[in-house]
Amino acid sequence: MKTAILKKAAVTSVALLTLAGGAGSAFAHGNDNGHGNNNGKNDDKKDKNKHEINLQFKDEKDLKWALEYIIRLASKGVFNGYEDGTFKPQQKITRIESIVAAVRLMGLKDQAESQAEMSTKLNFKDADQLTKKYPWAVGYVAVALEKDLFTETDTVIQPDKPASRLFAATLLVKAMGLDAEAKAKVNSHLDFKDAEKIPAGSVGYVAVAIEKGLITGYQDGTFRPNQEVTRAELAALLGRTDEQLPDNANDAAAITGKLKAAASNGSITVVKADNTEAALTLDPNVFIFRNDVKAAATALKAGDEVLVRTFNGKVVFIEVTKPAAETPAVTTQAGLFNAFSLNADGKIATVSITQTVNNSTQALVLNVAPDVIIVGDQTKLVVGHAVELTVINNIVYSIKVLA
Repeated sequence: MKTAILKKAAVTSVALLTLAGGAGSAFAHGNDNGHGNNNGKNDDKKDKNKHEINLQFKDEKDLKWALEYIIRLASKGVFNGYEDGTFKPQQKITRIESIVAAVRLMGLKDQAESQAEMSTKLNFKDADQLTKKYPWAVGYVAVALEKDLFTETDTVIQPDKPASRLFAATLLVKAMGLDAEAKAKVNSHLDFKDAEKIPAGSVGYVAVAIEKGLITGYQDGTFRPNQEVTRAELAALLGRTDEQLPDNANDAAAITGKLKAAASNGSITVVKADNTEAALTLDPNVFIFRNDVKAAATALKAGDEVLVRTFNGKVVFIEVTKPAAETPAVTTQAGLFNAFSLNADGKIATVSITQTVNNSTQALVLNVAPDVIIVGDQTKLVVGHAVELTVINNIVYSIKVLA
């Protein structure tokens, strides 16, 4: 189970991996509605195994807090941007888009796009509507039905209906395989002001979703079950779900471990938990998150614990899950004692010494650690006496009075 990491980052460009081909473009058919009205005509014209990196989203400033979720999901081929160069984070998400994303998150994309699933004769009342408008999604609905993402009483798909918070939360709890747990919590008490708006049969799903950290209520104490979900919000829900699902064979290759050294010549070496090493080539457009922000490859350090995702043999995404401990910068400064300053507690706050550098005399003032140690005869610590300071990260930890 992956460690949940919630990051808020604003960056100048976004790399989302748009999977070419009919079903792969479920959220990106080149039009603005994102619903895929090409009726699968591109299926025979594109290589379904081809991956492209789409840079510089026109609405990148609107991605904000959902950025890492979006990129992480894109690196797995779960949730993509649009071919017009946007992600449209505030656009409402539909039920069919949510279902497709959930099936992909479960690692069932290949099965959903197989001829057997795509040719399924669905028994929903609006199956003909789905087949006519979204032929690429038939296999996804078939798999979702097989994996119990629908209820036994569902008679329609309602593909164009906006997905609500309740619908999305329930869908993802089911995708996690927690249906039985949700049903066991059906009589749970939900402490929301609008709890009466949550159907009795859905209470357990909301309880589990909250317990697993997939979704939360609002600061005003409401849950708002019927509020429509945006693409950015669904990305966050999917991302939090993904953090609790094991990687599977159908994912883009994922590698975890520690960096053996800093990135060099466009490559990195990851030391895995079993001490085997993986030498990896960085894609020129690799996205790296370190210390909660997008970073350059030069920011990677030996010992960083990382989650790496690759496509077509190259690293496209690196998340530093635990930065390497910083090596303290230890220096020694020698000179003639000049003065102390004291803080409100009467302890040494700064120390000033005089140094001669290139025949020029200059004063050096440094902050002093609260537990600074004075070594030697303190009575000789007077103006003009030689001293040696031990400095760690620009803080004086030791003052040595020379003989």
